[in-house]
Order: sequence, then C-alpha cells, then structure tokens
Amino acid sequence: MKPNAYAPYDPLGTLKPFADCVWIVDGPEIGMSFLGLTVPFPTRMTVVRLPGGALWVHSPIALSDRLAASLADLGPIRHLVAPNTLHYWYLQDWRDRFPEARTYGAPGLASRARRPVVLDETLGNAAPDAWEGAFDQFLVPGSLLTEVDFLHRATRTLIITDLIENFEPQRVRNPVLRWLIRVTGAAEPDGKAPIDMQLSFFRHRREVRKAVERMLARAPERIIVSHGRCYEANGAAELRRAFRWIVPAERA
Repeated sequence: MKPNAYAPYDPLGTLKPFADCVWIVDGPEIGMSFLGLTVPFPTRMTVVRLPGGALWVHSPIALSDRLAASLADLGPIRHLVAPNTLHYWYLQDWRDRFPEARTYGAPGLASRARRPVVLDETLGNAAPDAWEGAFDQFLVPGSLLTEVDFLHRATRTLIITDLIENFEPQRVRNPVLRWLIRVTGAAEPDGKAPIDMQLSFFRHRREVRKAVERMLARAPERIIVSHGRCYEANGAAELRRAFRWIVPAERA
C-alpha cells in the first residue's frame, strides 16, 4: 500500500498536551509487515515528565532536530521505552542521540527485532525504581506480540500501544485499508485489538485477563493509544468495552 493512507494528526512532530506532565507527539506513517504485505501505520509517542524533571519517552517516533529542541525545553531525556515487540524501530536512533538515556524493552524484543537495538533493561510487571514511582505497570504476554502498558498514577492516564487500536474511518484514505480496519474490529467508535491479535493471545488468555483486570482496578480516567483516537474521558468504561473479548462484562 502507498504511504499517506491516513489523514495525519497535524501538526506532526509537535508536543501536544494530554494531561498534566503528559504529552503526545504524532509522527509520520511507517510500513509494518503483515501477511507478506507492507501495511502503513501512523506513529505516536508519549512523553511524561517524572517528578524529578527527567523525561520518559514511550514508543519513540522518527527523531528530528526540531523535536529534540522542543523536548530539551521540558527536561533531560533519561528513559526510552520500546513498549512491545513491534514498537522499537526508532529506539536506537534516540539512544545514539541521547547516550545518557537508558533503554527499556518488552520481553522478547531483543530476539525479534529486525534492526539492531541495545536494551539496558527488560520490562515486566514491576516498574523500575528509576521511574520515581510515577507508573503502575502491566505485562501482557502473547504469541504475536508481548506488550507492557503503563498507568501514570498522578493523572490516571493509561498508556497502551497496540492492545487497543481506534482508527477513525473518516481519516483512512485508502479504501482497502479502511475495509480491513472495519472487518478486523479496530475502527472507532468500537476500537479494540484487531481479531487476529485477539486470537494470538489464546494460549496466554489467563495472563492477559489478569493484566486487564489489574488495569480495570486502577480505574483510568483517560487512555492514550498509539493508533487512532485517544480517549480523553471515560477511560475505565472504554477499557471495559475494548477488552470485553477477554474480560466478560460480569467480571469487569
């Protein structure tokens, strides 16, 4: 498929406030391999300023001088996070630019990555002490991908990568891609993990259910997703809806 398959969330490469000390930055499309095809996906990263002033960067996008300068105005970059085994492509570029920052990745990333990536630490259910108690952390293991999700405690913002995809159909320019998104169940207003991803968690369904129940117990107020529209309100309700395929309504 050709690039520019989506109407971009302009302006790209620009810090956009989402909650107190939390920003998102939308980036350009990137091609992902799927069933032998290269499928375009929009990119988005999240930046959190920790209590001590250091910056925590989740799913880094393509780095530009302008973006680096904007971040410098917020604080020093100290933590670079590849939250799952798909969202890592630019991590090494950021590590090279900011050698004082530590890199963190989801379990299995080092062996699955298709370009060299150096990790200082592998993520799990417990957040590193270096993050100053800013997050609750949730490991979601799977066969297609393993993901680590984060709840920013101060703002009750849940940061999810691919486990909820919420593409807005009117922003999808490519008609084939629009159909694919709809048929796999990743279209707004009922965004969630696409059906192929749901099926890939079958052997890990107990661990996935436990992780989602932990997220629900934290009652997030808002949710950041990497693909599509984020949820600026009603976070807990949207989380229950999006994960009804793994956590039945009576258990939510």
